[in-house]
Amino acid sequence: MCELFAMSSRIPTCVSFSFAEFSKHGGVTGPHKDGWGIAYFDGPDVQLFKEPDAAGNSAFVQFIRENRLVSHMVISHVRLATRGTVALKNTHPFARELGGRMHVFAHNGKLEGIHEDKNVDLGRFRPVGDTDSEYAFCHLMGLMEPLWAGDRLPGLDERFEIVSRFAATLRALGPGNFLYADSDVLFAHGHMRTQPDGRGIQPPGLYRLCRTCSEQVEHAHVDHLDIKGLDLGFTTDHQDVMLVASVPLTSEHWIPFAEGELLALREGVIVKRRDPVIA
Repeated sequence: MCELFAMSSRIPTCVSFSFAEFSKHGGVTGPHKDGWGIAYFDGPDVQLFKEPDAAGNSAFVQFIRENRLVSHMVISHVRLATRGTVALKNTHPFARELGGRMHVFAHNGKLEGIHEDKNVDLGRFRPVGDTDSEYAFCHLMGLMEPLWAGDRLPGLDERFEIVSRFAATLRALGPGNFLYADSDVLFAHGHMRTQPDGRGIQPPGLYRLCRTCSEQVEHAHVDHLDIKGLDLGFTTDHQDVMLVASVPLTSEHWIPFAEGELLALREGVIVKRRDPVIA
């Protein structure tokens, strides 16, 4: 299955990847050759880099690593194609403008029957590519559009309820792990995925790790900041960082998402959470 990664931080920080290494996490030996992408938020806008190719020899990946781009919110995806051709139009993350802000989405899982589901209305949004993931994103944008019709930032509670209903729709169709950011908040939903130990498709679908560091903590525990395939450039100021990934990226204690758990993250901390009881 594909790999998801996201970061939310109080102070903008550098995130860069060796995608060839990152795609191997979870016991996989590098099949994620069908595309990669990473989105760096900058206020209401986003810098989006993506290619429908293996990342090993990518000039874009080299550019990202050398220029050490910084952001307070990042979404990344490494693709193993299961639906849709290997093409730029099918490469995550996907982005749309709504309410004068860029919205970004990446998904992991197969959503059987989503095109025929009468509950999935796209509104005015249409997918550019062929993936069920982008089709789902268009549905989410259609649900969100009435909230973003005015000039003000919609309330978090209103947005969270819509994302929660959207997540429930995806869970009924298949593995619904996704990352969604509206330039203000990062929403992360964990469901289930293929497990590296051979247990089949089961929860957890995502993990999270909270890191709070100061200048003293950074220098005292510098070895703990090392993630193979991922460069996190912490500042020397007090920093709150939340990392979300498909599988744990270090030997630290990553907390698994409960089945169907939804988090809203802002500036490196959880601002809203829902942990439904799944029958």
